[in-house]
Amino acid sequence: MTTTVCPGASPAAFPSFTSYVRARGPMLLRTARSLTPNACDAEDLLQTALTKTYIAWERIEDHKALDGYVRRALVNTRTSQWRKRKVDEFVCEELPEPDPVPAPDPAEQQVLRDIMWRAVLRLPDRQRAMVVLRYYEDLSEAQTAELLGVSIGTVKSAVSRALGKLREDPELCRAA
Repeated sequence: MTTTVCPGASPAAFPSFTSYVRARGPMLLRTARSLTPNACDAEDLLQTALTKTYIAWERIEDHKALDGYVRRALVNTRTSQWRKRKVDEFVCEELPEPDPVPAPDPAEQQVLRDIMWRAVLRLPDRQRAMVVLRYYEDLSEAQTAELLGVSIGTVKSAVSRALGKLREDPELCRAA
């Protein structure tokens, strides 16, 4: 005789370990997946916890608390795995420090900003206004369009043309 237990049944309805695992397995696997980022590791973790539960099945007096028992086994097993993880340490004469990245020169940065601003000032008024609003004032295309009373498409095309002019600006090309 086979006993079928629906997933929504109370834990007291589990006459055997097999029926418990069939009914509660998916929920327990979700719990295991929340404890480890790797799906295969989660399956292994659940198998280990269920093995511990199977061994203790006859000693578990309150089968209404099986989910809690298995969850505790999952957490304890994961904690043990984490504590036992292998940490490789290598002795070396010099510390493997990365070469420090030189900080940009503030004076050079200011020169580039000045060159960029002069190039922006050479743009036609409408394009300059859109570039300033989009990139200096950090407004969205919609906000820029609303502020200038134009469509979003107009903002997109005007800014695109302005950026093209800036890419071809001779003073900017020399600075880069």
